[in-house]
Amino acid sequence: MSDNAKSKVREILAIAGITLNGSRSWDVRVHDERFYQRVLADGSLGLGEAYMDGWWDCKKLDEFFCHILRADLAYKIKPLGMLFSVLKSKMFNLQRKSKAFVIGEKHYDIGNDLYKNMLDKRMAYTCGYWKNAKSLDAAQEAKLDLVCKKLGLRAGDRVLDIGCGWGSFAKYAAEKYKARVVGITVSKEQVKLGRQLCKGLPVEIRLQDYRDVDEKFDHIVSLGMFEHVGVKNYRAYMEVASRCLKDDGLFLLHTIGSSTPSAVVDPWIAKYIFPLGQLPSVKQIAAAIEGVFVMEDWHNFSAYYDLTLQAWFNNFDTRWDTIKANYSERFYRMWKYYLLSCAGAFRARYNQLWQIVLSKKGVIGGYQSLR
Repeated sequence: MSDNAKSKVREILAIAGITLNGSRSWDVRVHDERFYQRVLADGSLGLGEAYMDGWWDCKKLDEFFCHILRADLAYKIKPLGMLFSVLKSKMFNLQRKSKAFVIGEKHYDIGNDLYKNMLDKRMAYTCGYWKNAKSLDAAQEAKLDLVCKKLGLRAGDRVLDIGCGWGSFAKYAAEKYKARVVGITVSKEQVKLGRQLCKGLPVEIRLQDYRDVDEKFDHIVSLGMFEHVGVKNYRAYMEVASRCLKDDGLFLLHTIGSSTPSAVVDPWIAKYIFPLGQLPSVKQIAAAIEGVFVMEDWHNFSAYYDLTLQAWFNNFDTRWDTIKANYSERFYRMWKYYLLSCAGAFRARYNQLWQIVLSKKGVIGGYQSLR
C-alpha cells in the first residue's frame, strides 16, 4: 500500500468532515491497508466491495453516506470503468425487452423469507408515507391509501398495477376500495407469493413485461418500478400507459428520481443490488410525458424514504437470526450496506422520491392535490 494512496483518501474524506480511524459515528475504521488503493482505483464499486470483504467499518453507514453525498465526493473519484459503463448505456438499450426479467431473477427472487422479515405486514417495497405515521406498518398503509385517494378510486374500478411486487397495493385497493386489480411483475417469486396473499380477492397477478399489456383500465399505478425502465424506454413506457388508460382515467407514477440526469446507476448498486437500473430526472420524465399526458400533480416526499430504509434495516438486522441459514455473512454486510447507504442518500437529498399524477386530456375543472 502506498502512503500516497492513504494520504489522498484522507484528503478526500476530510472534505466531507470524515476522519480515518476517528471516533465519531460517521468516521471510517480501516482494517486492511489495501483499502486505500482499492477505493482510488475502483471508486464507489471498490468502496462497497471493500466493506463486503470486511476491510473497513463505520458505526453509522447512513451518516457516513450522508456526509459523503452532501460534500459531492461522488464526483471526486471517477475510475475508468465508470466511463465504459456510461458509454455502454448510451450506445445500447440495456433495459430492452429481452432483458426485462433480469431484475426479477437477480433481486426480487432472492428469497421471499428475506422480504417477509424486512418489510411491513403488507410487504410494500416502496417508500412509506410518514406524515402522521409512527410505525412502518402505518406508514405503508398511509401510502397505499394516499395512492387510492389520489386516483379517486371507486368500487368496481379496474386498475393496472405495473410492477406490483407481492401485491400490496392490489390487495389494499381490493379490500378497502372494492377495486379490481391486474398486477404485473417480472419476478416469479413475487407472482407465487402475491397470488397467495391476494387469494379470494378480485386481483390477478401476472408474470408479464409492461410492453405486452394491451387492455383498457380505469386507472394505472406504478409504485417503484420505473427505476428499472431505462431512459431509452421512457417514451415507450408512457405510450403503453396511455394506450391502456381510459380517456378519463388517471395514472399515478411513484418513482425514485435523481436531481441530475444520469446515464447509469451507482456501479456498486448496479452490480450487487439493481442490475440495469437507472434513476430518472425531472427533465427525462417531462420529455417522456410531453404530448402523451398532462401533468396534474408532482409530490416530493423524499425524506420519508430515509425513515423507510431505516425501518427496513432495523427489521432485517433484528430478524437476521431467523433467516441467516439461507444467506452468508457477506450477504449480511452487502444488504446492510445497501439499505443504509440508500438511507444516507435520501437524508442528503441526493436521491428524490416523487409521486406524479398524470391524465390523458387534463382533468376538467382541475385536479385537487392531496397531501
